[in-house]
Amino acid sequence: MIHNRRSFLGYLASFPAFGLVHNLKIGENPLSAEKLPFATNEYSWITFSKRQGRDWFTDLDASLSELAKSGIKGYEPAIKKPEDLQQLAPLLKKHKLEMPSIYVGNTLHQEKEAAQSLAQTVAIAKAAKPLGLKIIVTNPSPIRWGGPENKSDAELTTQANYLNKIGAEVRKQGVTLAYHNHDIEMRNSAREFHHMMLATNPENVSLCLEAHWLYRGSGNSQLAMFDILRLYGSRVVEVHLRQSINGTWSETFKEGDIDYLKLAKELADLKINPHFVLEQCIESQTANTLDAVAAHQADLKYASNVFASFKNVKSSGVYKKQNESMK
Repeated sequence: MIHNRRSFLGYLASFPAFGLVHNLKIGENPLSAEKLPFATNEYSWITFSKRQGRDWFTDLDASLSELAKSGIKGYEPAIKKPEDLQQLAPLLKKHKLEMPSIYVGNTLHQEKEAAQSLAQTVAIAKAAKPLGLKIIVTNPSPIRWGGPENKSDAELTTQANYLNKIGAEVRKQGVTLAYHNHDIEMRNSAREFHHMMLATNPENVSLCLEAHWLYRGSGNSQLAMFDILRLYGSRVVEVHLRQSINGTWSETFKEGDIDYLKLAKELADLKINPHFVLEQCIESQTANTLDAVAAHQADLKYASNVFASFKNVKSSGVYKKQNESMK
């Protein structure tokens, strides 16, 4: 039994992979020097479209036109297969949107499905790289979405092995793999989350800091989220931005349960310049006062102000330009 936090940190330090984390110097990740625009994840727009009684994908051209009106320059779509990019590529060009990152779902805890996911993700990386892809964000699927089942030690071992393999393969394409979590991975002392970090090579697997799922998965604790940042900060290449008020997702990204000003300061102190992706989704209890475009315009304005300090971080001039454009 691990009785306190000090013992737990000592326990983590006993892992060889944990030593690798600290051998990788803060700010050494090559993506730290990239000038990437604020982006928005596809899922937040899906939730707003659903509230308005329509499907985001029915007319993707019109949907991306709305996104462009928000002023956000980056788009993070979920890509299931390389063919998805054939429709998307001309629309990105038409609406002058960048796609520095994409989300790819994978099933990695079973050998057969994991091997298929490996091949599919590598194929997607090859197809998306010419479109400006830098980061693939992936969240290994649970046994059953919304279910109480937990993966066995053997299944987590298989999952980490394949996560590492995928990272190594897409790296050959000049793409970084970033591990992403929901609340399920935080169950049982966050055993799944920590094992994905500790059993993979930092050169192959980076971290998408999923701020609000870390918060919600830890029983609404931003303390736990900041502890994750301190443990694995050197591996953060992307941050998903979502806010809640009293536990419920807010309609816009603004002051709330998570202290994002503190997060911005800690990232800057670590000299980490990640890709920022707005993922301000709505749920049934969320206030309904704005349409999708107006809400995302507010998201961008607030995020630009919160992360204005990044103009003081080397090679982060894009944030300064965007902040000035909002004045």
